[in-house]
Amino acid sequence: MEPYQQAFIELLVRHEVLRFGDFTLKSGRRSPYFVNAGQFRTGAAIAGLGRAYAACMRRAELPCDLLFGPAYKGVPLAVATAIALSELGHDVPFCFDRKEQKDHGEGGWFVGTTPQAGMRVVIVDDVITSGKSIHESVALLRRTADIHIAGVVVAVDRQERGTGDRSTLAELQDELHAPVRPIVTIREVIAHLHGRSVDGRVLLDDERRSAMEAHLAAHGART
Repeated sequence: MEPYQQAFIELLVRHEVLRFGDFTLKSGRRSPYFVNAGQFRTGAAIAGLGRAYAACMRRAELPCDLLFGPAYKGVPLAVATAIALSELGHDVPFCFDRKEQKDHGEGGWFVGTTPQAGMRVVIVDDVITSGKSIHESVALLRRTADIHIAGVVVAVDRQERGTGDRSTLAELQDELHAPVRPIVTIREVIAHLHGRSVDGRVLLDDERRSAMEAHLAAHGART
């Protein structure tokens, strides 16, 4: 893994964004781990988050005229990534959507830079499970202007099956005709954290690793 990926995994652990236990996901599926980007709640945490997204974008060489973060968790992601990119010499506008269209003042669905025709848009989100929020974001953006989806960046790819044996991420790439890049995959997380002490704690011991491997055996993508 790249150094930024290793640093990102440890950032997930330190801020309890990644937790191990027994969780019920939005889909109703049980999982031995849970990722909650809402736990990034300090300036230092958000700064580290933005640097990881920016590094992933640069590694994937995604062209970008506009960053879009789906409300609500995507809002700080877009802001933090825009700041990190600016520090690397690439000043990119950003926007996020409202849950309800504003009918007064400037109006509209967006806060920040309104999408314009021809813009290459990169969507930043936390985790792909079903891909539903990404599809909704793309539909909103395309209703607004004739934009081009240049790519999607997410924090963690759970590497679970979509409608068939392929991963949700692979299916989403085909549907969008655009690259979908995770900062890390869950298998990379397992490999990096198993038996490793972070701030004096080993969070992924043999038992928890076995539970995660069993979950992937049951629900993981074949390709």
